[in-house]
Amino acid sequence: MSTVIEQPVQVRLIASAPRMETVPATLRYDPEDPFAVQMAFPAPATLEGTEVSWEFARELLEVGIEAPAGVGDVRVRPYGYDRTVLEFHAREGVAMVHIRTSEVRRFLQQAQLLVPTGREHQYLDMDGDLAALLRDAC
Repeated sequence: MSTVIEQPVQVRLIASAPRMETVPATLRYDPEDPFAVQMAFPAPATLEGTEVSWEFARELLEVGIEAPAGVGDVRVRPYGYDRTVLEFHAREGVAMVHIRTSEVRRFLQQAQLLVPTGREHQYLDMDGDLAALLRDAC
C-alpha cells in the first residue's frame, strides 16, 4: 500500500482582467507513479464546471521553481522572490496560475521523503505493469 501526498494550495488565476482571482487547487504525488505529480482544480474554478487535473513530471516542478522549464502543455517558471508560475496549455487556451514557491517546496520535500529524486525507477512495478498490459491485450 502506498502513501499518497495530497496538499491543498491556493493559487492565483492570472486573467486579462486586472484582478487576480484566488482559487483552490490540490497538488498530488503517488509513489506508484513516481515520475509524475498532479495539480487538480475543483469544478467551480474551471470554465467547464468539472474538476480538471493536469499530470506532469515531478522534475518539471523541481526545475521550474528555480528557472524556466517546459516546452509542452505544462510550463513552470519562477516569478519574483516567492512565487512560481504554472502555465497549462490546452486546445481551448492557456491557463496561468501563481503559487507560493514555499508551498511547492514543501510539497516536493514530502515527495522526496517518499521517493528520492534519482530513485524513481526503483518504485516502478515493471513486472506487474507488463502482466496487466498482457492480460488486457487478451
